[in-house]
Amino acid sequence: MARAINQALREEMRRSEDVVVLGEDVGKKGGVFLVTEGLLDEFGPERVMDTPLSESGIIGFAMGLAMAGLRPVAEIQFVDFIYQGFEELINHVAKLRYRSGNEFASPLVVRAPYGPGVRVGLYHSQSPETYFIHTPGLIVVTPSSPYNAKGLLKAAVRGEDPVVFLEPKRIYWSPKEEVPEEDYVVELGRGRVAREGRDVTVITYGASVWDALKAADEVAGDISVEVIDLMTLWPLDINLVLSSVKKTGRLVVVHEAPRTLGLGAEISALVAEKAVEYLAAPVVRVTGPDVPTAPISLEDLYMPNPARIKGGIMRAMKY
Repeated sequence: MARAINQALREEMRRSEDVVVLGEDVGKKGGVFLVTEGLLDEFGPERVMDTPLSESGIIGFAMGLAMAGLRPVAEIQFVDFIYQGFEELINHVAKLRYRSGNEFASPLVVRAPYGPGVRVGLYHSQSPETYFIHTPGLIVVTPSSPYNAKGLLKAAVRGEDPVVFLEPKRIYWSPKEEVPEEDYVVELGRGRVAREGRDVTVITYGASVWDALKAADEVAGDISVEVIDLMTLWPLDINLVLSSVKKTGRLVVVHEAPRTLGLGAEISALVAEKAVEYLAAPVVRVTGPDVPTAPISLEDLYMPNPARIKGGIMRAMKY
């Protein structure tokens, strides 16, 4: 995924001189996870800008660049640091089109590694996607594989609205898959069926897609599990969600973020409003607990691993 995102940035910067990259250590170092490695050498310091340690400055500067006609891709080194830039992102970037009566837009992307799984502690393991989903005006994207990471990022860079692009860092380097060299995009706002099934639907995103697929494999002899990969968290592909739930009659929602008011709660409410008559069992949520973040020594217990997802599937089936 790290290489695919690098390739997407490189291709979009070659495609348009308006695309610029900025953030802490994105230039000479190539980012903490080397996602921007080599871009400075090819495009120079006017288009690949190392910034001061100021998230409010990074996002505010990116907004100004976007208003001036450029297409900035701003990196927040870890999403846990983004709170310093909340004023700019939530109060200004997200609301610019509305506030200006459509006179201005914010065609910018804010990239950030997120989530637990690599044992880096309190301020490097958070999953705060719900904050952005709750903010009208922001598109929120979380890829689950190299192929859709590249295609989604290219679509985000070409769009006309601000995108928060959350990269699950525990799958930056594994698993691997072939990524086309020719130009392609993955449409924003659309999910995908990662695995066809008929008995129960598991809806998830990011690194948890792989955990869900593993859990589905483990029960495959007895239970047919359909796995839905949302990819774009908001706007949600509600038609895909509902069509799968109507087919299977059971729903398990999985995410690494804390349980309370996580995306699973919204999905549960939408299904209850629009498809409750199709449900054969209550919706099951398999999530992170309501604690500040994943503790280093207990990450395996914090995350919705395949064993916990399998347990959620069994609860839905036994109801």
